[in-house]
Amino acid sequence: MSTLPVSLFWRRKDTTGTEHALVDARRGLYARGHQLAVDPVAFTCRYELQTDPTWATARLDVAAEGAGWVRSVRLELAAGRWRVTATEQGNLDATLTAAGHARAGLPGMEDPDLLYGAFDVDLSGSPLTNTLPIRRLDLARAEVGVAHRLSVAWVLLPSLEVVQADQIYTALGDGRVRYASETFSADLIVDDDGFVRDYPGLAERV
Repeated sequence: MSTLPVSLFWRRKDTTGTEHALVDARRGLYARGHQLAVDPVAFTCRYELQTDPTWATARLDVAAEGAGWVRSVRLELAAGRWRVTATEQGNLDATLTAAGHARAGLPGMEDPDLLYGAFDVDLSGSPLTNTLPIRRLDLARAEVGVAHRLSVAWVLLPSLEVVQADQIYTALGDGRVRYASETFSADLIVDDDGFVRDYPGLAERV
């Protein structure tokens, strides 16, 4: 396994948890990372992410594991079409319902063609994946106030269900980018390389 030159570490604000990513951003992005969180149930997530030189996602491998269950999903984008494969062992639903939560969706996605036109992935709870559209759209140098509406492949944790989601990114200048969905918005503070330093309500880099 090759070494990677940059280490990024975030502390979660919305729950007890962390994310640690090792990244190489010299020719697009290659990253290996871990998330740990206690909500809705305690789990560990491991991921590997590869983009092309334009920062469009080429592949995302994710595995999530907790007491009595493990799931994995792979997303691959080639020639404009997504392929999504998933595996499951154990019973995440039993763990969730025992903790008083609703059952989870199945890992993966029945119809990957719903992701047609998406170039970015968004891993739930991961500020690293916000960097993908920020760099792909060059928002550090984009015109301030212009909104960019995107379709993304949203990977939910801990279920690893994959859904299509609409998101809006707007450059605000001075190292700030507004992220918005249909029901939420936050002004992200990013460094000179487009990596999130502070995501209000979610995570901050330490």
